[in-house]
Amino acid sequence: MVSIETVFTRAKLADGSQKEIGVSGGRIVSIEPAGSSAPAGRTVDLAGALVVPGFVEGHIHLDTSFYGDAWIPHKPCTNGFDVHERVAFQAENIAQAAPMDERARNQLDLCIANGSTQMRSHVMVDGSVGLRSLETILKVRDEYRDLIDIQLVAFPQSGILKSPGTPELLDEAVRLGADLVGGLDPGSFDRDVKGHLDVVFGVAERHGVDIDIHLHDAGTLGLFTIEEICARTAALGMGGHVAVSHAYGLGDLAQDAARKAADLIAASGVSIMTNAPGNHNFPPVALLRRAGVTVFSGSDNIRDSWWPYGDGDMLRRAEIIGYRSGFYTDEELQAAFDVVTAAGAKALRLEGYSIEIGARADFVTLQAAHVPEAVVATPKGRKVFKAGKLVAENGAVIR
Repeated sequence: MVSIETVFTRAKLADGSQKEIGVSGGRIVSIEPAGSSAPAGRTVDLAGALVVPGFVEGHIHLDTSFYGDAWIPHKPCTNGFDVHERVAFQAENIAQAAPMDERARNQLDLCIANGSTQMRSHVMVDGSVGLRSLETILKVRDEYRDLIDIQLVAFPQSGILKSPGTPELLDEAVRLGADLVGGLDPGSFDRDVKGHLDVVFGVAERHGVDIDIHLHDAGTLGLFTIEEICARTAALGMGGHVAVSHAYGLGDLAQDAARKAADLIAASGVSIMTNAPGNHNFPPVALLRRAGVTVFSGSDNIRDSWWPYGDGDMLRRAEIIGYRSGFYTDEELQAAFDVVTAAGAKALRLEGYSIEIGARADFVTLQAAHVPEAVVATPKGRKVFKAGKLVAENGAVIR
């Protein structure tokens, strides 16, 4: 019989039942009806709060946020949305910002306090910054290893082919500790879809790492790039190991074309990340999910050079996705919640993610009757547990 270190009593599960959750060694070892758990060294009364898995922050930028720093007014592009211009604005702003490690800690504290226990952050690695940003964020990740698990993507923000030395830097970034290799708009930024993807997939093959590519391109160019990514993913047997972030072009398609694209993406095993931004069409979440595509989410930018919004709350992100997708029924609200929890865990290939025996004891308590209410109410006053230990409460990280 497994000894129990901590029993969490009066825990309300998503099905409405009240249970006692036993934890040992950072794992859930028992889920029993009230009053039936084996004796434990410690008891924590959750007072009937809803218990859900820790949120998955699937796409963020720890190196470029100004959260907690001096306010930097947003500077609009001179002619609509232009990635090149936004990158230039970002470089100007970062040059006058607080040290990167300080800003990254501020952002991590925000996300953890709101309930994220897993994260994927893109970090700039290209000819403009070399490996300096990655080296800084790797150190911060180590500081936070007991509070949150962080995957890092080597992200070529200034392009790959346009930025001298970047292919070699991406290789070195993975050797240094990056978990994934990224890309950026192969068609519109580097203007060479094949050449760009040759580098990205080449790094992934050499080092056995996953891929997460930023794709802002709209319409047919966006769709063509997705088709090329899916073809390579299928040919290399990398289904489940490749994600496309943003994929705005999928939101521009007519229904028949969108369904055809969804079937292709599902068959290839490519995941799609969306944060449902307010100024862009975004992937049709319900249509993609019906086809079998893994759709996950992240805050993306938080108070940085791209926009001034962002609160690091993945439960609110579920609300935004549901609101923009026209989700109203309980089933649809559950789907929005799945995007920031279980679907995120699948896209990030997380082990032991759930509220079940054998899973990691990473969970959040919410003052809500059930998941649909939690999505629309986004209640605060949360408690966040990592490996069974309280790491945040009432909006503040506990160290």
